[in-house]
Amino acid sequence: MIINSVARGSQRIASFYVMSRCLTLLILLLLSHSSSLQGVALWRRGNRVSSINACQQKEAPDGGLMVRCSGLRLTQIPAGLSNHTTRLFLNKNRLSSLPPFCFSDLFLLDELDLSHNQLSSLEPGCFSGLASSLRFLDLSSNRLTTLDPAVLGGLQVQANLSQNPWHCDCSMQVSIPQLDMDNSSLEKVICQTSDLPNLGATGLPLVLLVQDWDLCQSVRRTTDFLTLITMFLWFIMLLSYLIHYIRHNKVVARRHMEYLKFLESRDPFRPQ
Repeated sequence: MIINSVARGSQRIASFYVMSRCLTLLILLLLSHSSSLQGVALWRRGNRVSSINACQQKEAPDGGLMVRCSGLRLTQIPAGLSNHTTRLFLNKNRLSSLPPFCFSDLFLLDELDLSHNQLSSLEPGCFSGLASSLRFLDLSSNRLTTLDPAVLGGLQVQANLSQNPWHCDCSMQVSIPQLDMDNSSLEKVICQTSDLPNLGATGLPLVLLVQDWDLCQSVRRTTDFLTLITMFLWFIMLLSYLIHYIRHNKVVARRHMEYLKFLESRDPFRPQ
């Protein structure tokens, strides 16, 4: 009897031990699975599939939707953006390019902030669908060097293009008039390089450079009004000097001829 009781007690202890081990293993499996899911989520941070969930969304004063995806280390434009979005902040991320039609569904978008990214290229059509709604575009503090006119797509916006290493060439000259630029940014659009490097163009604001030079033909534009006045005055002075010189010479020449005639009349050897 005692032996049987001890045996049954040992079996119960062994069963409890096995069950506790199984439960422990199950808990560990669940925890590891949860960790792996979190790892995948962290690994996908910045991915088009899941990054929209990290953006802050709230109603804008104009009744639309304001979406703020600032500082999330995004490398692509988030997918799933609501077509009711009127203000979109993608600043302080890691965007390096804008593919075509990436904002084409946001036909109510009024303000787009892409500042403080790593943008080095803008593909033609990247702003497609925004021509009728977009009013403010911030591309400051990126790595843009040139702006192809095909990228603008007829946009008439207040644009901030400051703090970019711009290469001032013909395409920049054609593009800038198509943007109703923010006045505070005009003086900050500095030519880091130019097609006119030996003529002091580097380091100048683009707005000043295109006033004096035609970058599409690499020639200086028509001389300004002040220069024309200066040239006109110099021409008048030169002409006055020539007229005075000619008149003075005429007087001298006439006096010289009269003196010669006088000498000739006094010549004793002159035949009568």
